[in-house]
Amino acid sequence: MYYAMWNRKGVFMVDVLEELQWRGLIAQHTDIDALSGALAAGPVTFYCGFDPTAPSLHHGHLVAIKVMRHLQLAGHRPLALVGGATGLIGDPRPKGERTLNSRDVVAGWADALKGQLENLLDFTGDNSARIVNNLDWTQELSAIDFLRDLGKHFRMGTMLSKDIVARRLASDEGISFTEFSYQMLQANDYLELFRRYNCTLELGGNDQWGNLVGGMDLIHKVEGKNVHVLTNPLITKADGTKFGKTEGGAIWLNPEMFSPYQFYQFWLNTADEDVVRMLKVFTFLSREEIERLEKSVQENPGAREAQRALAYEVTSWVHGKEATESVIRASQALFGRDDLTSLDSQTLHDSVAQLPSASIEVGALVAQAFVDAGLEKGLGAARRTIASGGLYVNNEKVEDAQALIDEGMFLCGDVLVFRKGKKNIAVAYKK
Repeated sequence: MYYAMWNRKGVFMVDVLEELQWRGLIAQHTDIDALSGALAAGPVTFYCGFDPTAPSLHHGHLVAIKVMRHLQLAGHRPLALVGGATGLIGDPRPKGERTLNSRDVVAGWADALKGQLENLLDFTGDNSARIVNNLDWTQELSAIDFLRDLGKHFRMGTMLSKDIVARRLASDEGISFTEFSYQMLQANDYLELFRRYNCTLELGGNDQWGNLVGGMDLIHKVEGKNVHVLTNPLITKADGTKFGKTEGGAIWLNPEMFSPYQFYQFWLNTADEDVVRMLKVFTFLSREEIERLEKSVQENPGAREAQRALAYEVTSWVHGKEATESVIRASQALFGRDDLTSLDSQTLHDSVAQLPSASIEVGALVAQAFVDAGLEKGLGAARRTIASGGLYVNNEKVEDAQALIDEGMFLCGDVLVFRKGKKNIAVAYKK
């Protein structure tokens, strides 16, 4: 990936839009030629907003943050807006009203998002990122100011025609004035950032197009200036379904809500038909490297080299390289390619959390433990597999069909890892 910066004539040259297009990170935009010219003329200040509607960002937010990082690497100045005010209101959803959270809860979530964004953007150098909170200016608005100074620039016909509003109005639930007013607050954010920081570009997901354009129009009406809007697509799999949900729900960036091990495994399990697109969207690997990995998928899909590169790059970005290396060691150890005793307690427990499990007492028959954990159908079958050398406890082959569970066998004091053959794994916890 290459971004040309200031040339000898002092002109800011950049190919970032072409890079974003190649990576599939552009969905809709306003005047693309005008935006390209602005980006080439010098550093542009841009922003993207993140509402604290949960205590963590999730993997979907990474798409917009990737666009921000590409623009930042090209020399432009990012503003990451945490919606301390808009988070109190809630962006209208396709179905039903959002639950309004308390001010304390939203403030706590806003702080959590701020901490995550500080790890994902660069806060050093001439174009360092800055985090802003729209509560700083929104809480100063009185009802009269909101209606008189802001509301007069909005037309009901335009507001009612927006897709999400129209769908909600046609539904049984309808829409409250609280959520209906959200688009005005978001538009005002763009106006405030334009005034405070000369912000002239707003980014967001493609489902936010109407709100983003509303801010652009407001600036034109109030300030008589032209600014820009750019959206990223909502990422789907090759079959058209949404990319990201697991049985446990969202792919959270908070390691306490979704462990680094689970996070790594999520990316590692990306399908062959999706992995190249995900490499383009979610990593900073060069075109040459991605094209090489694409060839690997075509010629040797069983090696899963592209999936491993994707999992490593994204997990390292979100959780750090040290955590990623620990996760990889855990993955290898579970399947007998590394030492389970080398894993720290947190990594071990995270790595086995989703496995079939059983509770076991010291002194229990090892063969029966395999039955209890679901790896064998009965004690006779377990004994036969032991005789053929196919059962392992903590990667040690079970040699004796009459062996008993000993206190010293438990990893980190309470975990046993059972394996049948190469791929069938379960876990037992000490009672």
